[in-house]
Amino acid sequence: MTLFDHRRREIQDQIAPLATRMRPRSLDEFVGQKHILTPRKVLRRAIDEDRVPSMILWGPPGSGKTTLARLIAGATGFHFEQLSAVSSGVKDVRAVMAGANDRLGENGRRTILFIDEIHRFSKSQQDGLLPHVEEGTVTLIGATTENPSFEVISPLLSRTRVYTLESLSDDDIGEIVDRAIADVDHGLGRDSITLSKDAREFLLRASSGDARSALNTLELAVESTAKDESGQIIVQLETMEESIQRQSRYDRLGDMHYDTISAFIKSIRASDPDAALYYLARMIDAGEDPVFIARRLVISAAEDIGLANPNGLAIAMAAQQAVSFVGMPEGRIPLAEATIFLASAPKSNSAYKAIDRALGMVRSSRDEPVPNHLRNAPTRLMKELGFGEGYVYAHDRPGHFVEADNLPEKIKDERFYEPGELGSEQAIRDRLFDWWGERYRRKPRD
Repeated sequence: MTLFDHRRREIQDQIAPLATRMRPRSLDEFVGQKHILTPRKVLRRAIDEDRVPSMILWGPPGSGKTTLARLIAGATGFHFEQLSAVSSGVKDVRAVMAGANDRLGENGRRTILFIDEIHRFSKSQQDGLLPHVEEGTVTLIGATTENPSFEVISPLLSRTRVYTLESLSDDDIGEIVDRAIADVDHGLGRDSITLSKDAREFLLRASSGDARSALNTLELAVESTAKDESGQIIVQLETMEESIQRQSRYDRLGDMHYDTISAFIKSIRASDPDAALYYLARMIDAGEDPVFIARRLVISAAEDIGLANPNGLAIAMAAQQAVSFVGMPEGRIPLAEATIFLASAPKSNSAYKAIDRALGMVRSSRDEPVPNHLRNAPTRLMKELGFGEGYVYAHDRPGHFVEADNLPEKIKDERFYEPGELGSEQAIRDRLFDWWGERYRRKPRD
C-alpha cells in the first residue's frame, strides 16, 4: 500500500456513511445470526478451523451478508475479492480467477470471491463459475435476497452450502444503534447524543430488521438535530420520523411477493381477518397490482369458502370489478371488505376437492359411454338406437327430482362431491340426502 492509498483510505473512513464505518471488524462484534455463528455451529466451526466451504448467503437486505463475507476472509487470512452481479461480467470474473491462480501459485494464499446479488448473474455466467469453484481456485461466497432454489443453477447449488440469514431483531438493531452512538473512532461518539424513548422505539420498529437502514436513518436524524445550550444532541420522534428512509423489501418478482400473497390467502383460509388485513395492507403499501390481489380473492372465494357461503364468490367478483372501476387508493376499501367477508365466512373446499376427484377419474380411465337416457336424439336413427329412451324431465315430477343412474354404467357408484357441514352447505347436504339417501352419507373414495 502506498502513502497515497493509505491517505485515501483515511479520508474514505471519515466521509463514508455511518453504516459503512460501523461494519464490525471481527466475528465477535457481529450482531445477529446466532443460529449459524455461535460457537459449535457448523459455519462458525468451519471458520475457526480454516476450512470454509463455498456458500450462498441468503437473507433480506441489511442482515449482514456482505459484512459476514468480509469477516470470514479476515478470520481465515483469505484474500478478498468482491464483485457485484449487477455491474460485473465474464471479463471481471476471469481477471479475479487469474489473480487467484497467481496468488495460489506464488505464496499459497487462497482467495474468497464474494459476488453480491449473485441471482442477477445469468445462467451462462453462473456456469462459468463452476470449474473454478470445483477446482478450488476460489472459495465462492454468493449473496442473494432471492430464493437460491429458483435463482441459482442446480450445478452451482450442489457445489455450495446455503446459509439462511434472518432479519435482525429489534434487540439486535438496538445494540447496533447504541454501539454507533457510543463509538468515538468510527461512530457518533464524539458528540453527546441521546434519542428520546419514542424516537428510539420508532427507529427500531421502522427499520424492520435492516441494520443499514437503521444506521442511515440515525445518521440523518442526528445531522438534522441542532445542539442544545449544553452542547447535547437530543433526537426527538418528529425528527426521526422525517429522517426514516422507508425502503420496502417487497418486490413483485421476488420472494417477498410470493411470501406475502401466500400469507394473505392462508390467513383468509385460517379465518383470521386481522392477519389477512395486515398482509393486504403490506401489499397495498408496496404498490402491488390491486387486480392481482382481487384475482387471488376470487380464487380463495371458490376454493376455501365455496359452497359454505356461495355469496363469497359474488363478493370477491364485485371487489374485482370495483377495483377495476374506481382504481386506487379508493380500491383498498372493496378489497378490505372482500377480505374481511371471506376470512369471516364458514369454510368449505368441497368444490375444489370434487372437481379434482372428477378430473382424476377422467384422466386415469377411458371415456365411458354416456347412458342412453341422457343422449340427444335429434334424428330418427338415434331414436331407433335408443338415444334418449327413458329420460324423464325432472320439472314434471314432484320436487323437480328424478332418481336415475346418470353416470356411465361402470362408474355409477363413484362419488366426487362430499358436502361440507358448515354454513349453507349443511342445507345442501340435507337436501341431497333427502333425494339420494345413503349416497350422500357415505364418505367418498380419496
